[in-house]
Amino acid sequence: MSECNHDCSNCSQSDCSSRNAITKEALNEFSRVGKVIGVVSGKGGVGKSLVTSMLASAVAARGKKAAVLDADITGPSIPKIFGITEKAMGDGNDHILPAVSRGGVEIMSINLLLESDTDPVVWRGPVIAGAVKQFWTEVIWQDVDYMFVDMPPGTGDVPLTVFQSLPVDGIVVVTSPQSLVSMVVEKAVRMAGLMNVPVLGVVENMSYFVCPDCGKQIKVFGESHVESIAMGYGVPLLATLPIDPAVAAACDQGRIDEIDLSAISGAVDKILSL
Repeated sequence: MSECNHDCSNCSQSDCSSRNAITKEALNEFSRVGKVIGVVSGKGGVGKSLVTSMLASAVAARGKKAAVLDADITGPSIPKIFGITEKAMGDGNDHILPAVSRGGVEIMSINLLLESDTDPVVWRGPVIAGAVKQFWTEVIWQDVDYMFVDMPPGTGDVPLTVFQSLPVDGIVVVTSPQSLVSMVVEKAVRMAGLMNVPVLGVVENMSYFVCPDCGKQIKVFGESHVESIAMGYGVPLLATLPIDPAVAAACDQGRIDEIDLSAISGAVDKILSL
């Protein structure tokens, strides 16, 4: 075995003692976070931020304190989904106070720090990864029971930073019912395995569309094989979410916590059982 350089991104050793011994970043003295759940996908455009927001809202609706750390630095959408327009504030002592949604979900996102929501973040990977660490260490997370980390797609710098730096208790893989789903799920599951992070299950988004006239379920992307694929990796299918124009409109209007969240209840049950 070659000498370890502590860069797990190019390492194939699943039993690496250096990876297992990585020291997690500590919260600041004013913060408390219980469980940390990563929400990941192998590709973009599958609704990962939507699922993150639904999970946080549903957990909050069950009386738990929820938070979202928006780790998708170059494509942040969490503040928009929750209808948050104000900027994050400092406490005067080198710490940041997160925004809070109408439903009580604490939120930190790069868009809460930019002058304009449309300002692009043109940063290299290590700088982006550093910002994610700062969201964990410098934000005052007040008695959070469940934190959801909305990660960018793929298996690059940010997911690696989250897995290495945060005490992740499990991940939820978000996918869609397309033929490349096997590759998408496998990438996320294998990365989680390399980082010794449990996979809680898979959420399939855009599973079907319900015809408003006849009520028939239309499989826009064809028949799904997500459940069998997930079972092949030993993980459950936690939820199947339809294409719903009402949900899309709620996200555009910042009203995610007002929609019917029953479709995600299976995933919430799994998370609350941790």
